[in-house]
Formats: sequence, C-alpha cells, structure tokens
Amino acid sequence: MNLKNLLSEKKSAILKRWFEVILETYSADTSSFLKRQKNRFANPVGYTISQGVDGLFEELLQGSNSDRISLFLDNIIRIRAIQDLSPSQAIGFIFLLKKVIRKELAKEIREDGLSEELLTLESRIDDLALLSFDIYMKCREKIYELKANEVRNRTFGLLKRANLLYELKEQETDLEDGNIDNLYETR
Repeated sequence: MNLKNLLSEKKSAILKRWFEVILETYSADTSSFLKRQKNRFANPVGYTISQGVDGLFEELLQGSNSDRISLFLDNIIRIRAIQDLSPSQAIGFIFLLKKVIRKELAKEIREDGLSEELLTLESRIDDLALLSFDIYMKCREKIYELKANEVRNRTFGLLKRANLLYELKEQETDLEDGNIDNLYETR
C-alpha cells in the first residue's frame, strides 16, 4: 500500500487528531469551547479551522492546487494573525500535521517501507509552512497599516477640533480622496 492510499484510509482519524492538537494551542477555556461548539455561526473560528484543515489535507493528498491551498491557509491564518500568538505559534499548526501523521501511521510506515514517501509529504508540508508565513506577514502588515491609519485619523480629528490645524486650499481635494498626508500644517 502506498502512503497516499493509507492517508486516505486514515483521513478521518488524522483530521480529528490534527484539529485537536491545533485547539490545544489555545487556552483551556477557548479550546474546550472550540471543541464543544459545532455550530458554524456560534463558533466561526472552530468551523473555519476545521474546514481549513480538511481542505489542506485533501489538497495535500490530491497534489497541491496552490490557489486552493492558499485559500484554506488564508482562512486559518487570518484568524491566528489577529490573536495573541507569536508568529511561530500562529503558523506552527502546519508542523503539527507531521507529528500527527507519524503517530497515526508509525506502524504502517515501518512495515510497508514508506519512509521515502513520508519524506516527500513532509517536504510539501514544509512548503505549506513557508506559504503560511508569507500569508501571516501580509495579514500582520495589514493590521498594522489599519492601526496606523486609525491613529493618524484620530490625531487629525483631535487637532482639527482643537483648532490647531488649517487646511491648504489647493490640496482640499486630497481630503476628499482620503489622502490626508501633507494636507495640514500646525499653527
């Protein structure tokens, strides 16, 4: 039996365990809620993670359609990027799949001599981790950009209300276009 067939056969056990170890990366309260609540609307985080790992696993088995993989990763990473996790914690769930597969299939890998196929699969999982990091960094950059814009807009509003600014007439259209850079000077 080859590794792909074995992974397909044990898919539900692997996915269940992978989902559980991902949830263990959260606090005990959060983890128990995410495990307990199955409703997609009451628990969108748990649902998104569950659907994402299912899709990622399926794409790994089918040969990695990079657009679909990016979509599944993006859905999970967006959630983890806004949480209080370090970058390694945010994308570390990818590496957990390697551990789960090794544990679930240890006997079969030894007996059927599937080490070479396992190394190939683990290399593809490592590629997923690299892609995950790129997605994570884009999400974090967007978060910081939104925060910086919010601070800038608040500061501009406060200074304007305090009558400490005046608008330059020739650049008033910039404000209408949403560009407030170089639009005001302090008095």
